[in-house]
Amino acid sequence: MRSVILSVLLVVFAASFLVAGQSRGGQQLEARLKSLFPSAASFSAKEGTPPHYTAYGADAPGGKSVLGYAFWTTDVDPLERGYDGPIVMLVGMDVKGILSGVIVVEHKEPYGNFSVEPPSFAAQFKNKDIRDPFKLGTDIDAVSRATITMSSATRAIRNSARRVARALLTPPSGKE
Repeated sequence: MRSVILSVLLVVFAASFLVAGQSRGGQQLEARLKSLFPSAASFSAKEGTPPHYTAYGADAPGGKSVLGYAFWTTDVDPLERGYDGPIVMLVGMDVKGILSGVIVVEHKEPYGNFSVEPPSFAAQFKNKDIRDPFKLGTDIDAVSRATITMSSATRAIRNSARRVARALLTPPSGKE
């Protein structure tokens, strides 16, 4: 009897711990999405191919307009690796193909503390058009001693943004 009670308590404790952890993770994701799309009223769950979140603005009562999309570089371009593994970044892109921001969430790079970790790395991608070259040392600041890390992170952002754009955005008409 005693072992049954302990087993039940253990299951209840484990379940409550998992639920609490998921809600914290969900709140953290929501905060990150909100930082990429501050005017968004809501976000979809991760969906589609390539996997993405849709940011919605509030229009007329009951209506929603798509503000843009957010995606994990590791979901869209999973084989891209830095010097010491994947660099996990959340990227936001509006419906015109302009990046609304980049958040570096996780990496194991030995030189990440002066290459991809500083806010200045992610900040240089804000308002960048997916049609830009994304070339290290040209339109992206390079950091010596972190070339592999910087090149990989830049490639992951560029390739994943262009893949999401091809799948989700309407091409420009060219009559502007």
